[in-house]
Amino acid sequence: MNKSTIDLVQFTDPHLYADPVGRLRGIATLPALEATIAAAAEDVRTAAAILATGDLVQDDPGGYARFREVFAPLGKPVLCIPGNHDDAGELAAALADPPFHVGGHFDIQSWRIVLLDSSVPGMAQGRLSAASLQQLDTALADAGHANALVCLHHHPVAMGSRWLDSVGLTNADEFFAVTDRHPRLRGILFGHVHQPFEGLRNGVRILGTPSTCAQFLPRSANFALDSQPPGWRWLQLAADGHIDTRVHWLSPVQADASNQRPVRHEAAVGAAAKHSLS
Repeated sequence: MNKSTIDLVQFTDPHLYADPVGRLRGIATLPALEATIAAAAEDVRTAAAILATGDLVQDDPGGYARFREVFAPLGKPVLCIPGNHDDAGELAAALADPPFHVGGHFDIQSWRIVLLDSSVPGMAQGRLSAASLQQLDTALADAGHANALVCLHHHPVAMGSRWLDSVGLTNADEFFAVTDRHPRLRGILFGHVHQPFEGLRNGVRILGTPSTCAQFLPRSANFALDSQPPGWRWLQLAADGHIDTRVHWLSPVQADASNQRPVRHEAAVGAAAKHSLS
């Protein structure tokens, strides 16, 4: 690996169960994750660390054992944050030992990666507590000349999808009030949205990533599943603060062979369903 750059891989929203054949919306989530990691083998090999940005399990703490079984053998630091389907305490306890790193920040060469918990128990929406906002401010202020990448589960920007934007980060204005004070921030990375997203705000890259299981149909007013297969994001962070990135998908052959490509589905979503789906 070129020492002037750092490669990372993001896997998000695997929604694992204790049951190795547990399914979410027709997708067996553990086989989908395993197929995605296998397809990403070269990206994993060159990565300095792996980012796991929430919804590691689907409301089932037994799924953390499956997560450990999949990621521990990869031989890379695995930087983890909770999502709305995680129990933050259970996640921290289950992933307390290396190679896992939960929350806080992680420094690699000329970069600081800040890991935020935007989960709110019992809610699909996200919110950063006063303590989390202070953690963010301190981590960015103390980074010195390092570039910074901030990771959280919930999207802080609109996705143009009525139902999905109702379960985003509810205090995005407070979040951006902090980030806007720190010129070394280069990127903001999130999961939760089950689709790719790329934007730019005040020179900061804003990136969302598809799930390793089912995807949501972009710009849909009501809940809708897309027919896209599982995916992941590769990132390369340069010493000058530039971020090169791209999203990869399982190929149709890989997705069809592992039965990991759902048919498109649309439905109206009530408040209870939002928590179960996002």
